[in-house]
Amino acid sequence: MVRQKEHSRAQADSGPLPNASVRSTTGGMRQELLAGVVSFFAIVYIIIVNASILADAGIPQEAGIIATVLASAAGCFIMGWWGKAPIILVPGMGINAMFTYTLVHGMGLTWQQALAVVVVSGICFTIISFTSLAEQLRAAIPESLQEAISVGIGLMLVLIGLQKGGVIVSDASTIIAVQSFGEPGVWVTFATLALTCILFMRKVPGHLLIAIIFGTALAYVTGAVSSGAVGAEANGTFSWSVYGDVFGQFTLQGVSAASMAVAVFSMTLVIVFENVGLINAQLNMCGRPERFQRAMQANALSVVTCGLFGTSPTVATVETAAGISAGGRTGWTSIVTGSLFLVTLVALPLLTFVPDQAVAPILIFIGGLMMPAVKKIRFEPMAEGLPAFFIIAFIPLMHSIVDGIAIGFVSYALFQIAVGKAREVKPLFYVISVLFAVHFVLQAL
Repeated sequence: MVRQKEHSRAQADSGPLPNASVRSTTGGMRQELLAGVVSFFAIVYIIIVNASILADAGIPQEAGIIATVLASAAGCFIMGWWGKAPIILVPGMGINAMFTYTLVHGMGLTWQQALAVVVVSGICFTIISFTSLAEQLRAAIPESLQEAISVGIGLMLVLIGLQKGGVIVSDASTIIAVQSFGEPGVWVTFATLALTCILFMRKVPGHLLIAIIFGTALAYVTGAVSSGAVGAEANGTFSWSVYGDVFGQFTLQGVSAASMAVAVFSMTLVIVFENVGLINAQLNMCGRPERFQRAMQANALSVVTCGLFGTSPTVATVETAAGISAGGRTGWTSIVTGSLFLVTLVALPLLTFVPDQAVAPILIFIGGLMMPAVKKIRFEPMAEGLPAFFIIAFIPLMHSIVDGIAIGFVSYALFQIAVGKAREVKPLFYVISVLFAVHFVLQAL
């Protein structure tokens, strides 16, 4: 009996289809189809939101939309075929902010160079996923610091959302000032945010997509955005040719080895932490924990393709839970979702009508969803709590995920040595901290 189970598992790992034996019945396939559709409508908002953030990095909005669709479809197909799990892979919130606001705005990379960072990070992630390095890395870094990264990125998303929604503006005296409530865009942002939260609490399917549609309509009705403010696409045209200037345009030219090393190391670190825990939880939810390594490998391979397509890295999304709740148990769920992403290519011109005021509330809301991680942070003793606080505070306030993580890690190593607990810190963590310290030294030279 044991040999029979092992044989079946080996067959499932090597077979070309995503757990075909598990869902061989018509009823089972119908359930997988439904789960894939549910997952798609739960996550389709990412096309608009991710393209908006990529645009801030200099990638044309039309190209960003196409890149997001293709990367999402490819990620879901790879997960379905190789990972054989109902996990949805799309460009992740938080990691896309790191791509734009840390690598491009903060470190001064071009978006082409940032895409090269994505490719190399994907290769590093792939190596990690095919070895035991992922668990070693996760074990070396205290849970408080891992959770602090999530909270810090969440606060950064809130700050970006408030800025994109026109709620806050820069001010020479107070650094940040609240925009006048006489501006219709402010009301649109808050009204859309309120609807987003209410729909979520009421567990309305597709709540984020509904909120974006509502915010878009309200922005035009109130005059928060004019019909000509969204660019040339408002005239009914959509430039497909611009994607040719983005596809495969990653380059390492002009980037120093030190900057590249810091960028790749930081992005790989965030990708690993963001996916290990989430994939593990989602596989337990659908009763497929044995798929963990293959799912991680699929995720890693998907990240490599993102640099080619022209977008920030894909990650396992929390919206995967919607598909699992609808009955998704195999890779067919992911394949259905990926197919639906490709279908959206025919409706791309319509997506360019979505204004920032409809996207900003989604960023704020997702930032809020990342806050519960703070409950897992130990703020006592202070030698552990202060570094976690530094990460939480410095990521949004310094507008840099890399620098926020670096200060937290270096301070943790320093404080542990200072209080006589140096031996409790794993050697790998010291290596990471030294690399971050070298990063600061090189910046000062």
